[in-house]
Amino acid sequence: MLNKLIEELIELALIEDLGDGDHTSLSCIPAEATGKAQLIVKQEGIIAGIEIAELIFKKLDPNIFFKNKITDGSKVKHGDIAFFVEGRVHIILQAERLVLNIMQRMSGIATQTSQYVERLKGLKTKILDTRKTTPGMRMLDKAAVKYGGGENHRMGLYDMILIKDNHIDFAGGIENAIRNTKKYLDKKKLDLKIEIEARNINDVKQILKVGGIDFIMLDNFSIEDTRNAVKIINNKYKIESSGGITLHNLRDYAECGVDFISIGALTHQTGSIDLSLKALDF
Repeated sequence: MLNKLIEELIELALIEDLGDGDHTSLSCIPAEATGKAQLIVKQEGIIAGIEIAELIFKKLDPNIFFKNKITDGSKVKHGDIAFFVEGRVHIILQAERLVLNIMQRMSGIATQTSQYVERLKGLKTKILDTRKTTPGMRMLDKAAVKYGGGENHRMGLYDMILIKDNHIDFAGGIENAIRNTKKYLDKKKLDLKIEIEARNINDVKQILKVGGIDFIMLDNFSIEDTRNAVKIINNKYKIESSGGITLHNLRDYAECGVDFISIGALTHQTGSIDLSLKALDF
């Protein structure tokens, strides 16, 4: 499914950019011209998106030559060469902007994720992403998180149950939400993990009383309340902390003993890594 989504994304992005033709290249460069180019890293970080870049070039021309010099997830510095491409100049130029747009964003996400992961060095806590992604780009955003050393939470609404505050309120409370969910999964014969959000310590106690779940999310808990919740849960379920957590207080939350910390900012508040595709032999 994910491969199909990536192929469809590339197709849509090329249609969006090319329209009825790359008239600049068509007007000033002969159709039969061939050339070489390389992708140059201009900023320190974690590189991501090289495999996607190859897919884009090969989508435009299956016969184009592509050679990666670095693998996705590698640390890079200014001046490193990520890949080399050779073929028809029109194809190289048509792919250039899409390749850069995707790789710069993915590398920015991977680099930022690696900073969060590094802050938790020596602890058991894992960094998770969220569904706060650019529509249509989720599979790339989440791949970038993995390249940065983080973990993917759920890909969408279909691969895990996550009972959040609105679900609880609309269902008529924690007990109703959990029991209705269990009945639904049994009826549909679905084997999905269940996570439920707790908004305070009382919610945690009620969730423990009902049981039947796999994860408890501590949403917008203070560090003190997080520490108390971890003691109350006492390893019965995996614990995720979420909300209001930054690089500054990340380790404090992790040291409370939670298993996961989800960071929406990994994918919805991220910069780009400066990359450049440059022609060779000129």
